[in-house]
Amino acid sequence: MDIRELQKIMQENGVVGAGGAGFPTYMKLSDKANTILLNCAECEPLLKLHQQLLERHAYDIMKTFHMIAGTVGASEAIIGIKESYVQTVNALRQHIEEFPGMRIHLLKEVYPMGDEVVLIYEATGRVVRPGGLPIEQGVAVFNVETVYNVFRAVEKQKPVTDKYISVVAEVEHPVTVRVPLGCTLDEVVAQAGAVTVKDPVYFVGGPMMGRIGHGSDPVTKTTNAILVLPKDHVIVTKKQRTSSIDLKRAASICCQCSTCTDLCPRHNLGHPIDPARFMRAASNQDFQDLNPYIDASFCSSCGVCEMYACPQSLAPRTLLADMKAGLRKGGIKPPQGVVPKPVQESREYRKVPEERLMARLGLTRYNTGAPMDETLVPVSKVTILLSQHIGAPAKPVVSVGSEVTRGQMIAEPAQGLSVGIHASICGRVTEVTDRHIVIAAK
Repeated sequence: MDIRELQKIMQENGVVGAGGAGFPTYMKLSDKANTILLNCAECEPLLKLHQQLLERHAYDIMKTFHMIAGTVGASEAIIGIKESYVQTVNALRQHIEEFPGMRIHLLKEVYPMGDEVVLIYEATGRVVRPGGLPIEQGVAVFNVETVYNVFRAVEKQKPVTDKYISVVAEVEHPVTVRVPLGCTLDEVVAQAGAVTVKDPVYFVGGPMMGRIGHGSDPVTKTTNAILVLPKDHVIVTKKQRTSSIDLKRAASICCQCSTCTDLCPRHNLGHPIDPARFMRAASNQDFQDLNPYIDASFCSSCGVCEMYACPQSLAPRTLLADMKAGLRKGGIKPPQGVVPKPVQESREYRKVPEERLMARLGLTRYNTGAPMDETLVPVSKVTILLSQHIGAPAKPVVSVGSEVTRGQMIAEPAQGLSVGIHASICGRVTEVTDRHIVIAAK
């Protein structure tokens, strides 16, 4: 199979990054990639689905990963996986000899190991330049569920119609489930039994980079986890703070310790992101040097500074995110051609242990098993978003009243960067807008 053929299969079957921002996977295929990386680092605490999926479907995922390497001409295929995922590592070792050029790289239990820039350095020793793409270093990174979706598209001709999601924390039976795209968060949480707190808050994604969701929100191709938390949990209260007040707090109590910068993963890889310098400038409204503001563009929003490092519980990540948004709105692009400084010699001693991170965030007691159930959850209605990926929303090809079957394309890729969207249940189309398509089950 050549690159164009595989790209077409991925695009038409709606394969996008199943973890982060939903970058269309077909655009990652390039003959410039001499190394491909499988990301099984579960970047965030409490997330379990990638290690579970890889353990259960090790051969199929490894076979597909090897096929991708051959298609792009990569000489090396690396599986980056935390050494603590013992059962999954054992499953991989049963088949690794069958795939020449593939190796397992064991990772430490630190955060944010799943950040692709961090992972690339750990597995290859290469540093992606600030604002750059992995392919510039000859690397392409895919997460586990994404490769599994490629397997289903290539081997079984099945498009992406469902999502694996871990439901954890304040639920009776933590579980990882498989649900149709477009079902509600409430329907997903219901699969974990009773909620064990009053007035629960759904935290969608990981505890470090996630967001507060609502029960009626639809599941998308990038929904990885739902943490059911008490409304007064520290993660929830931090997310609900107001930036204007955070800025005033920084002006009054920041002790200039620079711990936020010392522990910043991107800073320690030589990127010009300096949270402490930014906080000092922003809180004092100092505009003599604009670099601290411009360099906010290089923040990965991992949250180490805000959720772990700061002894005053300030909000560098949030304020940096506001600055990044302001720069984009103002049409100010990140500086190009920035050369990273040498990797900090102290980097090894400034990694954030995940066990300590969970303890500090009050998550340790939630770190329990969430067994995987691959039975597709039945639902009566889905609201499928047309934009579940970076790039242009898909274009509807069905109308109200259309009868559709599961897997049928209901929106085709738009011009430019885009992928197809497919029906996740059989039924009748009841609503079509420029934002979503609603299907009621038969």
